[in-house]
Amino acid sequence: MADPSSNFIGIKSPNPFWLASAPPTDKEYNVRRAFDAGWGGVVWKTLGSEGPPIVNVSGPRYGAIWGADRRLLGLNNIELITDRPLQVNLDEIRRVKKDYPDRAMIISLMVPCDEESWKDILHRIEDTGADGVELNFGCPHGMAERGMGSAVGQVPEYIEMVTAWVKHYSKMPCIVKLTPNVTSILPPAQAAKRGGADAVSLINTIKSVTNVDLDHFSPFPMIDGQGSHGGYCGPAVKPIALNMVGEIARHADTRGLPISGIGGVTTWRDAAEFLAMGAGNVQVCTAAMTYGFKIVQEMISGLSQYLDEKNMALNQLVGRAVPNFVEWQDLNLNYVTKAVINQDDCIKCGRCYAACEDTSHQAIAMSEDRTFTVKDDECVACNLCVNVCPVDNCITMKTLPKGAMDERTGREVGDYANWQSHPNNPSSHAAE
Repeated sequence: MADPSSNFIGIKSPNPFWLASAPPTDKEYNVRRAFDAGWGGVVWKTLGSEGPPIVNVSGPRYGAIWGADRRLLGLNNIELITDRPLQVNLDEIRRVKKDYPDRAMIISLMVPCDEESWKDILHRIEDTGADGVELNFGCPHGMAERGMGSAVGQVPEYIEMVTAWVKHYSKMPCIVKLTPNVTSILPPAQAAKRGGADAVSLINTIKSVTNVDLDHFSPFPMIDGQGSHGGYCGPAVKPIALNMVGEIARHADTRGLPISGIGGVTTWRDAAEFLAMGAGNVQVCTAAMTYGFKIVQEMISGLSQYLDEKNMALNQLVGRAVPNFVEWQDLNLNYVTKAVINQDDCIKCGRCYAACEDTSHQAIAMSEDRTFTVKDDECVACNLCVNVCPVDNCITMKTLPKGAMDERTGREVGDYANWQSHPNNPSSHAAE
């Protein structure tokens, strides 16, 4: 199989799959089990300074969103950074790195936003043998209320300042973990780059309330009758994460800044999508918490097989989709498709018809014997029917060749310029 080994900002690991800073990387026992299962690296659960003690809730820490089959789609957590003594963590990191020298060991850090606190924590971790640090500027709960986490990550000036401190006081590679709880991911990424960051990682969790207990009238997870917002992660956040990774990868000011992709990576295919959108490696949390550490074995074998089939090296996959990630106005308006229903596969459930008839463009006809066909003269190619059909590939989209007549618009495919003034185009009458 293809070689899945990774070299991310000079940090080598046998594969590009790292465990993200989270409960699975909280202690030596977990991390050893993770490495034995095959994970290429870990980001140790966030360490803090030896200031006021970290006290986690002794009650439910997670809320969840499930699919119809109770598959976990999203996880909301209200757990804080590690509540274990700093020196205990450092001793464990040192031992694990010594026994697994070929695995990536990154230490996640979060301390108050002053220079001395960062100088002190960096001095404390110097002799652990760790390969790098990740600055946790993303946690949206608990620590943000103390002026850390996303409270820093939402202010580009703070990101640049703290990153510069870290680069001044440490020679370790520095990854800046970005919060998605912003209107645009670009200013924080640009600030990290100005501060000297070697890479960024994203996304951290999304500030959220997953559900409300309708008997006690409290957000969940509920602690003694009350709840709070937490951080949302899991498969449901993948679309948000992919967009933000792609935004950084394609923007002129951040293009070339290495990215560690995080957010809903559950399968090798998810990982490959992040890599194609510009990530140099991926970090995983919820999938490991759902299925256990050995899920990485399927990820490794699946990605290796895919690379074999494409006759592609791992680094050749990174960024392959970025040139095709464009703004809406850059899309080809001469391109025309139509839906096609495979009658042999159709189970006659009628979901395509109901969706199109009630909420879209009335482009699907239903006969008396419940045969469903597409009306090309009404189909706008929105592909809602494809998405609601319960049978995979029963409905597909066919591409009309250039020069073919589009029955809906009455124009030749590839003739958008003439269509702008065509009498059948509603927008041509806008000025009347």
